[in-house]
Amino acid sequence: MLDDLAACRTAARGGHVQQCAQCGRREVAYNSCRNRHCPKCQQLERDEWLADRQAELLPVEYFHVVFSVPHELAPVALCNPEVVYEILFRSAAETLRTIAADPQHLGAAIGFVAVLHTWGQRLDHHPHLHCVVPGGGIASDGSRWIPCRHGFFLPVRVLGCLFRGKFLAHLQRAFELGQLVFPGDLMRWENAAAFRSLVRRLTRKKWVVYAQPPFGGPEHVLAYLARYTHRVAISNHRLVALKDGQVSFTWKDYRHGGRRAVMTLAAVEFLRRFLLHVLPAGFMRIRHYGFLANRCRRDKLERCRQILPPAPPPRRPSLATESATPRDRALRCPQCSSGTMVCVRVFGPGQAPPFLPSPPSPDTS
Repeated sequence: MLDDLAACRTAARGGHVQQCAQCGRREVAYNSCRNRHCPKCQQLERDEWLADRQAELLPVEYFHVVFSVPHELAPVALCNPEVVYEILFRSAAETLRTIAADPQHLGAAIGFVAVLHTWGQRLDHHPHLHCVVPGGGIASDGSRWIPCRHGFFLPVRVLGCLFRGKFLAHLQRAFELGQLVFPGDLMRWENAAAFRSLVRRLTRKKWVVYAQPPFGGPEHVLAYLARYTHRVAISNHRLVALKDGQVSFTWKDYRHGGRRAVMTLAAVEFLRRFLLHVLPAGFMRIRHYGFLANRCRRDKLERCRQILPPAPPPRRPSLATESATPRDRALRCPQCSSGTMVCVRVFGPGQAPPFLPSPPSPDTS
């Protein structure tokens, strides 16, 4: 995987020559690695995903809910990522849908998008789930939209208690089925009695579910999603220096008001921390639930729009109103801004880009 990232968009992967169909500008473009953990290969995928999500926005408040697991479980998750991250998704989804369906709270079927993050600002291992939730849901008979109270979605203490119970129940079941491994220092939890003791200790601990104030409006949701959905553990702009075998990068110290600081690690330690956040092959880190689930999203969203009040006109142009797709914009000529860059020559890995004479200047006589 690190080989992919190191060779991304370099001559080692080969490339092609692009030429603008209108003004004739030519440029060399090296091939990308297309690895989902590469900080240079997410822009187009993110833009296309956001364009799809733009069309799904509803004229309601949106809320941001974060589910985290206690630090005691982080080593278990690191050694069993596929099992524990699946439990994290399942427990958070069951918690939100159960509490929202309770008539004492909302009494409606909700929909939401959940995004897995496994890192903190210092690249330490911190599994947590970001959920973006429309503020309301569909009544059980489908006849009306039930909004949540303005500025308030669901009680976080209730969410935290139910999430803790569901997560630990699923984790205990995975242990009983032999789905968990405990290498190295974790061997002390291989014994059934020791594992039950860990679960009891975590049951007595308060699990915090964090809920942010609602977004300013649907138009602000995409700005949030753009920051959180297709991110990797660290992006290039945070890297400050590589000197004497040490890597320096910026991070936000939230314990001191979010001030920006610089951390320096040995290169090997930096790579170790980065690799903590490589997900199992094929594991889906963005998932949709409820009326936003893939299998029913189109029909359910159409029903939501039928029972919701008409939406006010957008205050500014959005991705949905632009005629150009994200891929069209990526291929737009940077010189004339109107032509499309097309491939005119391909060269293989390790080969030098072919020399191409400049196109003749347009006849202005």
